[in-house]
Amino acid sequence: MENPYRVALVAFPGIRAFDVSVITEVWGSDRTDRGVPAFDLRRVAADTSAPIPMRGGLTLLPDRALSWLSHADLILVPGLDDHLTPAPKPVLDALCRAHARGTTLAALCGGAFTLAQAGLLDGRRAITHWSLVDLLRTHHPRVDLVPDALFIEDDNVWTAAGTAAGIDLCLHLVRIAHGAEAAATIARSMVTAPFRTGTQAQFIERPTPRTADDADTLAAVREHALRHLHQPLTVADLAAHAGMSPRSFARHFTAETGTTPLRWLLDQRLAAAQKLLERTDLPMPEVARRAGFGSEVTMRQHFASRLATSPRAYRAAFSSGSGTGGSSPIAR
Repeated sequence: MENPYRVALVAFPGIRAFDVSVITEVWGSDRTDRGVPAFDLRRVAADTSAPIPMRGGLTLLPDRALSWLSHADLILVPGLDDHLTPAPKPVLDALCRAHARGTTLAALCGGAFTLAQAGLLDGRRAITHWSLVDLLRTHHPRVDLVPDALFIEDDNVWTAAGTAAGIDLCLHLVRIAHGAEAAATIARSMVTAPFRTGTQAQFIERPTPRTADDADTLAAVREHALRHLHQPLTVADLAAHAGMSPRSFARHFTAETGTTPLRWLLDQRLAAAQKLLERTDLPMPEVARRAGFGSEVTMRQHFASRLATSPRAYRAAFSSGSGTGGSSPIAR
């Protein structure tokens, strides 16, 4: 049996209970019976002798000292209730040592302030909740803040926007380490969206369509697209299905989802191809066709630009080896 993937939750007074809950739900539940790899989640703190207080009367009992970070595959820093809360110096020093070792670090929401205190965001691209961007820029001017994103990575340091974006980042970290199917299984158990890319806007000026009919129409269009990914869909095709002009459709789609129809389509095609590569032994041209890329060359180009790998390398890393052939539910 393979060793479990070791995840450290860095804890100190002032961390947000919500982010602790997200981290615990993603990496702290045993879903091996559903094909998800085994995780070993540990709550790491400078002082393990007493519970760590959190807002609302909650406490967190650490179970490992900071020295355990040297064993971790992934280190997660929750957000803060007071975003200017100073982290204990031993915590900051331990995070710097972990980064120097090459360990992946990830901060949820205001956890970016903790990484910034450690100097780990100086000269690096980062993001936090949209309402905290100016505060982070004021107190840590050397951080290269991205104005709008859900999550972002620079030199193996990940940061995420607020609340739900922390879920997106956690699922993305599962996806890149263990494959799309593992992330989708966890997302289903959490009843949350399995795939939102980091480049999607975190704040949408018009978060809801003008009418309920508009919302139903756009939802129906997305469902139609998912059922017909293997076809050469265009924005004009989707607009026609919605009964809108292409320009009006693109405007309404972006207003509701925070991303363009073309980018959304590409994201769904990549997700479909990943599942096919994990679940089946279909040849590459057939995977490309079913996912809607048209050709293996096009699929390979998008894998390289968006996932920094090739379809063949992805299959080698994440294939279940089930050899299920054409049994995938993805449209034929």
